[in-house]
Amino acid sequence: MSMTRTDLTGRRGRARRLVRPTLRGAVFLGLGAVLFAVAWVYDERDLLFVAGLLLLVSAAALGFVLVHPLRVAVTRTFRPGTVSAGLSAAVTIQIRNLAPAPMPGLRWRDLAARGVAVPPSQPLRTLAPGWAGRTAAGDTAVVSYHVHTTRRGVYPIGPLMLGRTDPFGLAYSEWPVGAPHDLTVTPRVTALPGNGVSITRGEGSRHERVRHLDNDSDELIAREYRPGDPMRRVNWPATARHGEIMVRQEEQRSHPEARLILDTTRGGHGADHDTEFEVAIELAASIAVHLLEGGFRLDVVELGPCQLVPGRSRPGDPKARHDPDDGRRGGLRGDEPASFTGPEGVLSLVDALANVVQRDRPARARGDDDVWDSGHRPAPALGRQIPGFAVLVDIGTGDTRDLAALRGLCQPAVAFVFDTVSAQALERLTDAGWQCVQVNAASGVAAAWAQAGLDRAETR
Repeated sequence: MSMTRTDLTGRRGRARRLVRPTLRGAVFLGLGAVLFAVAWVYDERDLLFVAGLLLLVSAAALGFVLVHPLRVAVTRTFRPGTVSAGLSAAVTIQIRNLAPAPMPGLRWRDLAARGVAVPPSQPLRTLAPGWAGRTAAGDTAVVSYHVHTTRRGVYPIGPLMLGRTDPFGLAYSEWPVGAPHDLTVTPRVTALPGNGVSITRGEGSRHERVRHLDNDSDELIAREYRPGDPMRRVNWPATARHGEIMVRQEEQRSHPEARLILDTTRGGHGADHDTEFEVAIELAASIAVHLLEGGFRLDVVELGPCQLVPGRSRPGDPKARHDPDDGRRGGLRGDEPASFTGPEGVLSLVDALANVVQRDRPARARGDDDVWDSGHRPAPALGRQIPGFAVLVDIGTGDTRDLAALRGLCQPAVAFVFDTVSAQALERLTDAGWQCVQVNAASGVAAAWAQAGLDRAETR
């Protein structure tokens, strides 16, 4: 549940105040104007009086709703606070009267960003007078509705629009009350079968725990010598410290590592490939959750300017002070990858993926290609050989070259390649040793994952 509260007394939000005559008021104004014209032409003073009365009453009604502000406090609650695309969320709004007079005849409606359907204007029961410092019976009304979203994103909902008419029903006004609050819609996450792909070199869904044989590894512990232990396992520094023979014992790592590479760049000709990109985000989210729930520490590398690193300043933010190149090079060009682990990592990652959009390809500095071709990779790409999964929508020549050079650090190396990727890029990745799984916008996420496992089994 996510609850956000705004105490406002009719302050103007992004929406504008609306004041207009009702149908009855429009009839009064029109009839008064016609009668006034006729009376003026024919010098009919009695008719002129009637016309003036109609116009005066209409103007008074407009003035009443214009200068009679609402004083309310609004509380908006989302349940759940974060919802997956394709599911519904309940929006509950609590409206409390802060004025010492009752508020009858109110109507309410909520505003929302495009893509979220909200109910039309509806009547609100009479609110009893409110009293400062205490809650009076009947001074609060609660309304609710459901929103259904089909696409991930962050959708501002609000402000609440409260409307009222004058006692004669001649004029209507609406005030924006409260502020917009964001509803986060995360990408769909499909549960992947456990026997789809061998994560390491082993046994389907049951990943092989990684062991280190380096004497200096932090994941090696020392224990006392036991008869039968080979002398080659004697830990001489620990023996010197403890004054007795100590041997090395391997400790299994609780968080094996994996790498997910996500193509967040626009296509080679500036095409967005919106449909394919949305499926790619769902596929990436499903793979990431599958790995995180399997105990992996996951590094997510974006080919475009980085958007997932927590605390990174958003490009274009005038208040941000940061390195102008920060977050603009892409994960294979010097930006640090975003790392996630555990249940908290699952929540953080799917929330972050709700905001990811396609962006222009990072500008390549002079000499970048020479660095890669000479075998010296940027720091974020360095590391031990770990499982690597890439989700590619439409990569360019430079990104293709980078991924081919990265192949040696990925085992297995599986690339989910949409049919928008060029044949040349597909051929180069295949030649470099990537297992390329063809995907299209209509492909199911689970089917693509299972196909990767089938292809891998056939190549053994």
